[in-house]
Amino acid sequence: MLSKIGRLFQIKTRFEAWLVIYAIALGAVERGRHYLETYPGFGGWLLAIACTGVVFIAGAKLLDSVKASEPAAAGSYQPRAWRRPVTGRNRPTRLPSRRGLESRISRHRD
Repeated sequence: MLSKIGRLFQIKTRFEAWLVIYAIALGAVERGRHYLETYPGFGGWLLAIACTGVVFIAGAKLLDSVKASEPAAAGSYQPRAWRRPVTGRNRPTRLPSRRGLESRISRHRD
C-alpha cells in the first residue's frame, strides 16, 4: 500500500517535471520578494537572484532525470553498443566471443 502511495510522488514525464519547475519558480520569486523587503539594497538583490538561480539548477536536474519519450518513427532504431561485461573486484575477465557478429564473407578470407 505504501508503494502505491509512493508512486504518486514520482515524476514520470517531462510534463510533470515542467509543472514542478513552475511551482519551484513561483516559490523562489515569492521568497525573492520577501528578501527584497526584508533586506533592502544590494544584499536583498543578491539573495533574490540566488533564489531564482536555484530554479535553473533544479530544473536542469529534473529534466535530465526524466527519460525523453521514444521517437515513433519506424527507421529510428539504433542497436545497443557492445560493451565489456562489468565485474567486481577489478579482476580481468575473458571477453565474449565475437564470432557470430561478422559476416560470412569477412570470416572466409582466401
